[in-house]
Amino acid sequence: MVSGKENNNLNKFFKEEYSSLKGYVRSKIEHTTESDAEDIIQDVALRIFSRPTDALPINNIGGFVYSAIRNKIIDVMRIRKERIYDEKTLEQLWTEFADIFYAGSSQEYSEELKKTLKEAILKLKPAYRDIIVAVDFEGYSYREISEETGIAQGTLMSRRHRALSLLLKNLDVEKEI
Repeated sequence: MVSGKENNNLNKFFKEEYSSLKGYVRSKIEHTTESDAEDIIQDVALRIFSRPTDALPINNIGGFVYSAIRNKIIDVMRIRKERIYDEKTLEQLWTEFADIFYAGSSQEYSEELKKTLKEAILKLKPAYRDIIVAVDFEGYSYREISEETGIAQGTLMSRRHRALSLLLKNLDVEKEI
């Protein structure tokens, strides 16, 4: 853990600069939202506050934090890869996801339902869409994704939960229309 005086300086810096840090992250990552920026900042803050007490002191807190955030953004951007599947494989994955999403229903899913589900997922913000695709379509575990991205497993689980909640809400709204 960081020393007491350094901890106070870091706390003060994060309190005063939090909105600037969020703006910085959003300016560097295309298609990000406030919660994505906050996730990145919180991950960096956790790593900084978890530094050993015998680590070299931070002389320029602002430069150190912004540099750490820039490095985290680079890590996040490195792992964002588009995966292309053939049409048959994608159709199978959509069907499997519909089975998971509508668990307990034993009926066959119409092409219209699959299309609606696909469109609803594609409308989600990239971080939410990516976690659904990674876990539900590609079969990655939270641990594997966490190791690859550096994002905490709990954060990934929260994102997937939020994504599924939004997906259900969007589908309910569309159903009413």
